[in-house]
Amino acid sequence: MKKRIALFLMLCVAETFVFAQVDTTDASLIFTPVDVDAEFPGGLEELIMFVCMNVEYPEQARKANVEGTVYSSFCVDRDGSVSNITILKDIGYGCGDEVVKMLQSMPRWKPARVRGKNVRSEFNLPVTFTLSDGEDMEPKEKRCRSQAQLYSKSVPQNE
Repeated sequence: MKKRIALFLMLCVAETFVFAQVDTTDASLIFTPVDVDAEFPGGLEELIMFVCMNVEYPEQARKANVEGTVYSSFCVDRDGSVSNITILKDIGYGCGDEVVKMLQSMPRWKPARVRGKNVRSEFNLPVTFTLSDGEDMEPKEKRCRSQAQLYSKSVPQNE
């Protein structure tokens, strides 16, 4: 019984020691999980609005009737800037390039935090390209706002 208690105490001390050694000052580390997630200015609804307003359907994709989802990944650095943009899955016809262009134009995010300090984190963002009839009849900003509100209401919010 004494051996079990001693082993348990050693594991607790070792866990505390390892946890205490996390270096939040190393700007090259990508933290997962984090205490507080990185956040686009204004939250999820504004992120969706930004994506919708800043991604143009490539003409070659439109002509080829290409639809689908481009999966991207990027880092939100300690200063909130976006870096290490990667397309994980592309549907071609210029869609992936359009997503990269949009990500490069993003404003600074509110960075993720670990133990009260800003840290670098990774974010995955799917962007869906869908053709629709009469797309140009409704102003783009109104269409994007409707999509953003609809989507943000369907996603559970952290409390």
